[in-house]
Amino acid sequence: MRPLKIVYAGTPEFAKIILSSILQTAHQVVLVMTQPDRPSGRGLKIHPSPVKEVALDKNIPLLQPTSLKLDGKYPQEASEAKSILEQLDFDVMVVAAYGLILPKWLLALAESKSQLGCINVHASLLPRWRGAAPIHRAIWSGDVETGTCIMKMAEGLDTGPIIAQDRLNIQTFDTTQTLHDRLASQGARLLNETLNDVAHGKEFQLINQSEIGVTYAQKILKEEALIDWSQDAQIINRQIRALNPGPVAFTHSLDVLYKFWLSEDISDVVTQHRSATPGEILEINELGIEIACGKGVLRILELQKAGSKRATSKQFIQTNSFHVGQKFN
Repeated sequence: MRPLKIVYAGTPEFAKIILSSILQTAHQVVLVMTQPDRPSGRGLKIHPSPVKEVALDKNIPLLQPTSLKLDGKYPQEASEAKSILEQLDFDVMVVAAYGLILPKWLLALAESKSQLGCINVHASLLPRWRGAAPIHRAIWSGDVETGTCIMKMAEGLDTGPIIAQDRLNIQTFDTTQTLHDRLASQGARLLNETLNDVAHGKEFQLINQSEIGVTYAQKILKEEALIDWSQDAQIINRQIRALNPGPVAFTHSLDVLYKFWLSEDISDVVTQHRSATPGEILEINELGIEIACGKGVLRILELQKAGSKRATSKQFIQTNSFHVGQKFN
């Protein structure tokens, strides 16, 4: 097997896990592409992406164009990136949660290097959940399974043919964070198997995506995190888990903002009081804070008051004065 020379493009933690896995193989990452440093966290200080941190630590050359469109708002940056990539000796390009659209010129350049051209690691069972937030949307929609696809990139949004895929069950206790970590690990393994097959000269049977069952995982908007207590407990529970670790589901009571990090639907074991209104606290005990919903009852397990730290419900009620009958709106 001849080790591959790889151009890698990715930005967030998911992509960092994939990159770190490649670096443990015999293959060589000759260039890392990631989005420009951006403000984040408290104080909105400028921070490098997780992928950039790995590249700096391993002394891998970096490229951070704002855009790759030659006719876009940043044509000079795109042109410089094109020139560097055209002169670079590489075998395959790997993309995982990069966040920038790859233009036709880059896809063509990658395809001139190998049969598979540009390989993408996507955290869903395509064609379900094409787009930016497949993990969040799978949990929020109540999917019972998801998985990882390795696909050959095409010009459309996650429309390319499938090279390999693997399935993963979504557990009732999963949050986006826990599912993210399992999918990243799965994706890293599946990608490395694919890269090894490329290095051994394997001929791939690409599978075109079905046109049936196509769904789009739109980027999560902050306003989607506001809890609507008139909904079923089951749906609110999925919302809370889908938005953990970010942007985190929130609600208000007495003009104070509360973030809800973890919950469980207990409608099958607790009967909602007929007189209770959605958002009303029904009971406070060692197991959590039980809240009436449009249908069913939700138990809050972890929460956070504005300006305070995240805590379990048991810890929270020791220092905060919630009471039965109090309402969230």
